[in-house]
This record gives sequence, C-alpha cells and structure tokens, in this order.
Amino acid sequence: MDIGIMGIGLMGHAFVERFLSQGFDVRAYNRTSASIKDLVGNGATACSSADELIRLSSTIIMMASDADAINSLLPLAQEEALRGKTILQMATISPQQSVATGKAVLSCGGRYLEAPVLGSIPEAKTGTLIVMAGGSKEVFEDVLPILQVLASAPRYIGDTGSAAALKLAMNQLIAALTAGFSLSLAYAIKNGVDTDMFMDTVRDSALYAKTYDKKLQKFLQRDFGAANFSTRHLLKDIRLFIDDARALGLNTDALEAIERITGETVENGMGLLDYSSIYEVICPHS
Repeated sequence: MDIGIMGIGLMGHAFVERFLSQGFDVRAYNRTSASIKDLVGNGATACSSADELIRLSSTIIMMASDADAINSLLPLAQEEALRGKTILQMATISPQQSVATGKAVLSCGGRYLEAPVLGSIPEAKTGTLIVMAGGSKEVFEDVLPILQVLASAPRYIGDTGSAAALKLAMNQLIAALTAGFSLSLAYAIKNGVDTDMFMDTVRDSALYAKTYDKKLQKFLQRDFGAANFSTRHLLKDIRLFIDDARALGLNTDALEAIERITGETVENGMGLLDYSSIYEVICPHS
C-alpha cells in the first residue's frame, strides 16, 4: 500500500517511520526538506512539492501545524483538483476549521476524514495511539486499515468536527492537569513536604493521573528538553479551545489563566521545549 504524508514535524516524522516499518510505500513532503533526509535514507520518497505528493498519492495524511498551513498545502481553490484523493486530516485544529476544510475538499472532488490522535512519539512508533475519527462512516471504514497502523482500535466519533472537538477537549485536560499538578507539587515542596510522600499520597488517591509520573522528573530536574509536544503547540490548542468554548457560552476563566501562564512560558524562550516547561513560570527557579 502507498500513502503520502505532508507536514514532517515530530509526529509526522514518527508517522513516516511507522508506515515504513509496516511495509507501506511512503511519500513525504515538508516545506523544510532537511527534516526528511533521514527518512529518505530509510526508504521514504521525498516529493519536491505538495502538488507532486497529491498527484502521486491516493491517500494523503495532513500533519501540518495549523489550519492555515493545511489549507495552503491543499489545492482547495481548484475545482476537481483532489478528485479521487482521500485526505486524512490528523493535526489538531478547531471543529469549525475542520468542517470548512472538509467542505472544500469535497468541492474539489476528494474525500475527507478528520482523525486527530492522542498520544505522543513513542505511541506513534509502536502503533498505540488513540485515533479519533470524524466524518463519513464509509470513508472511515475504507481507511480503517491505514488508521490501524497507528492505533489498534481507531474510534469513530461522528460527523466532521466531532473528533476535532474531542481532541481539543483532551488537550484542554493536558493543560489543566499539568498546571494543577505543577502548582500542587511546587506548593508541597515549598512547605517542606517530602516529594516521595507527596507522590505516594497522590497515587493512592482518586486524584491521580498517569501524566503526573511521566512529568515528575522534568519538574524536579527542570529539564524540559526533548519535546514530544511543545509548549507553543499547547498554547495554540488552548487558544483554539477558548475561542470555541466561548462561542458555546462556556466559562473559560480557569483556562484563560493557564493560557497566560503558557503564553509567558513561550515568551520566555521555551516554546520549543516540552509543555511541562510551564512549571518554570508557576514555580520560578530561585
């Protein structure tokens, strides 16, 4: 089977590796060609343009950074430019952005399915991501063998926009859990509570989340490098969530405080670091 992947960032890179390991012929395109040199050495085919990749591939996975980047890569202004092509939009964008892109793809003769993922680079490489799909049930069933390369049990959520909304809901939880745990951990340490005792208590309670243990050493060592999910991308998703939640009449005051903290973290030069770097703003190093 063949597949084209556009947007070779951290997750897109892991996608290419995963599909290659499962015997797929993979075409890759990224605006910065340096990011795909090692993938070509491992068997991927580099395309010189987005148009070339679309022309040669029947199924195209979009992993661009945001909706503007996605729409700039797809020939959405050209009637029938995507005829016979299936677009799998797997990046994190808003429900409204996904619906608009889906309509544009359909008007160009293509098929569209949003399929954002929950998980990180290790899960992508082992095919254990959580994939959430929104759009045509028929398209979902047709591309299921592709989605199953990345997740053992891809989930069909509903119409276009529903999976995008679920993904943003999950990323809002990432922000809330990280900020809440950062503050509680820092408060306990400042008051002389033994860290092991703090963690044992959290683990034995109904308040525990696995992400706490995953990020604990980053907080304690203040080592926020090797990002699988960067602070700037979390900030982008927080802002998408706030805009959509406000439009739905939801109170976003709590998340807006986290947005300010995350924005300050990015302004302090930590945008490319792991999102756990918000700890530096919550608990400034003294």
